[in-house]
Amino acid sequence: MRPVDLARRHGLSTQAVRNYEAGGILPPAERTEYGYRTYTPRHALALHTFLALTPGHGHRTAAQIMQAVNRDATDEALRLIDESHAQLLDDRRTLRAVEAALRGLSPLPPERGDTFVGPLARRLGLGPATLRKWERAGLVHPRRDPQTGYRVYAPADVRDAQLVHQLRRGGYRLNQIAPLLTQVRTAGGVAPVESMLHDWHTRLSSRARAMLAGAAALDAYT
Repeated sequence: MRPVDLARRHGLSTQAVRNYEAGGILPPAERTEYGYRTYTPRHALALHTFLALTPGHGHRTAAQIMQAVNRDATDEALRLIDESHAQLLDDRRTLRAVEAALRGLSPLPPERGDTFVGPLARRLGLGPATLRKWERAGLVHPRRDPQTGYRVYAPADVRDAQLVHQLRRGGYRLNQIAPLLTQVRTAGGVAPVESMLHDWHTRLSSRARAMLAGAAALDAYT
């Protein structure tokens, strides 16, 4: 079949099909005596497999999986799949940690257990610049030591920084986190954000199902 035939079948442009072949996502195509590409059912199956893998693994990893399979590096393809599943499991753990953190919110004494930017950054595994960025975005509000000018994080600030860190790991942007923190501070609990948590659960479940569909397609291709 011609590139346009393969493209139309999957709702793509012919250039996209050529790019996928050039990138190793599709096997190399045979050429006619006039230099035109000709694709076979094997190419159609490869494209179907790539498109099935993408929702669960993302475009980059799906491409790497197909590239590995097409060069007979099966172990490499399986390793990439394992890493995606491990990341999904880690994302589920992050979600549970966020839920636990939100449900565990309670009033904290404002002047006990204060910490500085360096120790807090190390505790969260971040750079101090990230905490300062969150401060500029209005997500954390450390006070300044009147003598040194250093940022001082009270327990409530530490809690907010932990929540921001967990939500960022969950894929939320800073402008999405700001109203959430406002709700949490005002309500002191998880009830106002249950819809967000439900949406997060739904996205993880959809990704898991997409991985199953991708695995079935890959099994048929290999």
